[in-house]
Amino acid sequence: MPGRTASHPARNPRAAKGYNPLVVTPMTRFPVLLVHGGAWDIPADLLDAHEQGVFNSLQAGWNILEKGGSSLDAVQAAVTVLEDHPAFDAGRGSFLTRDGRVQLDALIMDGATLRAGGVACVERLRNPIQAARLVLDESPHVYFVGEGAEEFAQTHGVPLIDNAELVLDRERRRLAEAQARETSGAPDRTFSGHSEHEPPGGHDTVGAVAIDLHGGLAAATSTGGTLNKDPGRVGDSSLIGCGCYADNASAAVSLTGWGEPIMKLVLGKWATDRVLGGSSPEQVAPDAIAYLFRRLGGHGGIILLAPDGRYGLAHNTPRMAWGVHTTDGPRTGTKL
Repeated sequence: MPGRTASHPARNPRAAKGYNPLVVTPMTRFPVLLVHGGAWDIPADLLDAHEQGVFNSLQAGWNILEKGGSSLDAVQAAVTVLEDHPAFDAGRGSFLTRDGRVQLDALIMDGATLRAGGVACVERLRNPIQAARLVLDESPHVYFVGEGAEEFAQTHGVPLIDNAELVLDRERRRLAEAQARETSGAPDRTFSGHSEHEPPGGHDTVGAVAIDLHGGLAAATSTGGTLNKDPGRVGDSSLIGCGCYADNASAAVSLTGWGEPIMKLVLGKWATDRVLGGSSPEQVAPDAIAYLFRRLGGHGGIILLAPDGRYGLAHNTPRMAWGVHTTDGPRTGTKL
């Protein structure tokens, strides 16, 4: 099943001269920022909110990049905006677990050093991507979960909140509807539009990838997970090489979609390895989504950015909120 795609030619002149991604040489480049707000069947009444949220995210990240800031700071800023926007399944407004709570996962990765920080199953953090950044910066470890992640963040100055602050009435209604369909045995087609094998609800994971003026790549992904998920479930979004990955020698990637198939294929690393091998991100992005569907019947979306500034986007869901900012300005949409 082919994915819908979009691409942008490399703005770095070296790309036209056969730039070898295996050779990572610090240099001034044109910055690029890509963000996504989730691949699923976004309801018509939420399309404008998704596109506006993605635009705001681009502005926050680009404000850092155009001033010479790091790609790591840019993707953190971009994802923080999406976590704070109630339209998305990240931070406030996330889908609810089976027992009506919000549990959040996030990962951020620095392509220059391969340092990464992740948190999972946190319930009392407003912005899990900021906690993930603290893990990257302040801990010799890579991953914290649950109360341990919350305590680590609090120790480093992040205030804890009540989980109820993250829960919206809209999501309480959505959970009740999903559980009613589950009880009745009716198929739920919210995510892909036609699959009966995926969990109910949408998969509105958010993410960002960027390259800065010095050629540094970074990636970040954040999610509230699947609607009506069992408490304690961790999806692909916060797992290195699955929902997120960055390496200056290959590419930066963020994925969204049905997490279990993505995890089984380690799809983020699959995609970056193919860019490392010489394939263009414009082609690898749809190939990755086609591979996801062909092997495991999975649905989702991808944003992929190479060290030379070329990028690819693809999804095989009805819609995916996306945005791209280059020196030509921002572009956003909810369908490719």
